[in-house]
Amino acid sequence: MEGDRVMFIEKPVTTGPGPRLSPQVERSRTTERTVSVVIPTLNEEQNIRWVLERLPDLVTEVVLVDGRSTDRTVEIARAIRPDIEVVLESKPGKGAALRAGFAAATGDFVVMIDADGSMDPSEIERFVDALHSGYEFVKGSRFAPGGGTSDISTIRRLGNGALRAAVNTLYRTHFSDLCYGFIGFHRDKLGVLRLRSDGFEIVTEMTVRAVTASLRIGEVASYEYERQYGESNLRAWRDGRRALRTLIRERLILPETTLARGTGDGR
Repeated sequence: MEGDRVMFIEKPVTTGPGPRLSPQVERSRTTERTVSVVIPTLNEEQNIRWVLERLPDLVTEVVLVDGRSTDRTVEIARAIRPDIEVVLESKPGKGAALRAGFAAATGDFVVMIDADGSMDPSEIERFVDALHSGYEFVKGSRFAPGGGTSDISTIRRLGNGALRAAVNTLYRTHFSDLCYGFIGFHRDKLGVLRLRSDGFEIVTEMTVRAVTASLRIGEVASYEYERQYGESNLRAWRDGRRALRTLIRERLILPETTLARGTGDGR
């Protein structure tokens, strides 16, 4: 990646103030590419409508993975979007739900987004345009220029900063955000990620495996809002410890790769 392992995409879509696509993206879009959005849910009947109604038109498939909801989440989702693909996942955990959703997705590009309204579905266009531009793995960042958050606590901010610094030190990367699950990638790269995590730590696993697989990684600015209704399933201390264990496992236990050793083409 021109000597840098993470590129921040300041303007992945336009070449100026208007809505015109950059020539590179325009050429890519002359070939039809399909887009799957994967949404894990657990009792999100008050939020799922808001998310589904704001998905951009470029989304060609929606995969909702429901983790044993006891409310009307699935019923409401099907009423709003009759073409939605519903996967019922009995194994608990966000990671288990996402892995099931990824396995069911058929699009060329896959974007994962939360069901609680904390992420703006219209931002999916930023991820898709970056993927069209040649990036293979694109992370949303709350701390890149143009991003932000109104939902992060002091503990979560400190934990995310510590884990991000550890990843950047261990892998010589330049991520501006780590523990944020707004991510897009080429579906044909799913195999090299070799995902196995069941909980929130899957975001850390995906990120470091994208690095060690030498994928072309980019960041796009994203704004994190407070969830629309209800309480979050995130538990800062528990999930932070799991993310740390995942990082230790990935860096110290898994076999070295060319990129982890700091050799190769420098992407």
